[in-house]
Amino acid sequence: MVRDGVVSAPTDPAKKKAQVSRSWILLDSSGEGTILDVDKYAIMHRVQIPARDLRIIDPLLSYPSTILGREKAIVLNLEHIKAIITADEVMLRDPLDDNVIPVVEELRRRLPARNPAELAQAEGKENLGRNHDPESAEEVESPFEFRALEVALEAICSYLDARTTELENAAYPALDELTSKISSRNLDRVRKLKSAMTRLTARVQKVRDELEQLLEDDEDMADLYLSRKLSTASPASSAVPNWISASPTVGSRISRAGKTSAATFHGNDDDVEELEMILEAYFMQVDSTLNKLNTLREYIDDTEDYINIQLDNHRNQLIQLELFLSSGTCSLTMFSLIAGIFGVNIPYSWNENHGYLFKWVIILSGILSVVMFLGVLVYARFRGLIGT
Repeated sequence: MVRDGVVSAPTDPAKKKAQVSRSWILLDSSGEGTILDVDKYAIMHRVQIPARDLRIIDPLLSYPSTILGREKAIVLNLEHIKAIITADEVMLRDPLDDNVIPVVEELRRRLPARNPAELAQAEGKENLGRNHDPESAEEVESPFEFRALEVALEAICSYLDARTTELENAAYPALDELTSKISSRNLDRVRKLKSAMTRLTARVQKVRDELEQLLEDDEDMADLYLSRKLSTASPASSAVPNWISASPTVGSRISRAGKTSAATFHGNDDDVEELEMILEAYFMQVDSTLNKLNTLREYIDDTEDYINIQLDNHRNQLIQLELFLSSGTCSLTMFSLIAGIFGVNIPYSWNENHGYLFKWVIILSGILSVVMFLGVLVYARFRGLIGT
């Protein structure tokens, strides 16, 4: 264990891979981070979750996006963000990953509670609001687990939106270029972009479905209120996290919540209003990202339809050309057949009698071939086989 440091990488690549897969960072309510290199049993003992929940955030296994509320922890699996959130600390997996580092920095910045001066000022505003505006009295700092969850949701929504923007910037010019010039290179480029869009759409859809499922079930949202459940189970101040006991405002709300039974807590819709507002905001953001991908998919489908129309038109032109060539070949074959037959039976000497006769054979055969060729074209146009 190293305090605010990084564990040195082993020299063996196999050991390094095992090291990374077991690497965690622990962030407390003050934003201080500790790099941990522990096995799953130590994690299970620390946060008191079953092994099946820990497998959900295993990077070697493929699980869909999941937000699970347990008795003392929230198990979070959102793409590259795999974390366990408790009432006073966050454990984030693979902190050295390039996509996870910004999340760690944001958690360091936003997890610490406000300083005593700010809390006293907020308490004064709340006391003043009780005499003037009852609604302003409820504006207090969010619990620790909600701040951590909001950082994770904001990071994953921003990440997916950034990937969608990159895909749009690459796809639209490629589709326009393919429309102007159909080539194997452009077709292969669009094919790769479409595959990337399909994979990204599936990832965004999983996050959206998880948030939608969570919003539709008040009991699942109530399970995410770790601080409130902790205060309900044990009203003593020792069971409440430090950041809660340090705030008179939050402490008074927790004490009021502790007087409410667990059944009433799960049955009251107002109890999940704060979390519902947070989830709805990020649900709308990820839904907007999904709409961008659906719009891109429709644009790709329209481009494919246009390309198919162009290919059908070219195919029809080739069929017409083949009809012209076949008609001309048939006419020339007829001309050659007649000339060959009469050329064998008529003596081949260019005197006045025989030469004059063979000349009319050639002329009449040529006229017959032309008439035959024009007759085939007129019939094909009459039947609609060739354009006007």
